[in-house]
Amino acid sequence: MNNLKFLLAVWKANLQSALEYRASFLTQMVGMMLNNSIYFLVWVIFFDRFDNVRGWGVTDMYVTFGITASAFGLVSILFGNAFSLGDIITRGRLDYYLSLPKPVLLHALASRTISSGMGDFLYGFLSFAASGLMTPESLLRFTLAILLSATVFAAFLILVQSLAFWIGNANNLTMMAVNAMVTFAIYPITLFDNTAKLILFTLIPAALMGALPASFARSFTWEVLAQMLLGSLAFMGLAIFVFQRGLRRYESGSGIQVEV
Repeated sequence: MNNLKFLLAVWKANLQSALEYRASFLTQMVGMMLNNSIYFLVWVIFFDRFDNVRGWGVTDMYVTFGITASAFGLVSILFGNAFSLGDIITRGRLDYYLSLPKPVLLHALASRTISSGMGDFLYGFLSFAASGLMTPESLLRFTLAILLSATVFAAFLILVQSLAFWIGNANNLTMMAVNAMVTFAIYPITLFDNTAKLILFTLIPAALMGALPASFARSFTWEVLAQMLLGSLAFMGLAIFVFQRGLRRYESGSGIQVEV
């Protein structure tokens, strides 16, 4: 409960900071929504020419893209430093968080918000509405799917960037990993064979970010819900474990005063 109160206070401060320059905030938000719309237009054109891909149609794409966009945006808003954790580690900027009594990983991740993430988050709901599947019940499933998808995405970011404890600068690796995760998350899962699907549920858990949550949003099944819960908890647990092990190897950068 104390950590939750702490998070709420941090998020409030981040929001106030972002809204200090409202024109910039709104510009980034609207710009990201337009960017997503243009990107998704390619899929609309594709499915206008090809009705479906092994049973995967444009309606499925609306839902999948919506969940992926909202999950990406949610992580950007609430845990913006998840995208730069590796850089924080290699530059010795964890000193600041180590000097405070709150959980190091939680504090580090939540200390920044990315304003454009609000555009991603809102666009996801617009995409779901455009699918024609939105009902009160499906909206609840869609929201739960976003939360679990965001958990998997955040865990994947932590895992990849925690490698910085061992290999040093991991910026290029992080960029490739994020691009791979998001790209494969929005691709029709029916395109892949069993070997590729295994990779997309384990090594690059894009299916746990896109296709599986989208399936749950379309229709409720206990089996899919259990898979989503197990996958998100397993990846987050692994991410926290790897970060904590890496933290033992951390070398101070004497960056406390810089952060303050």
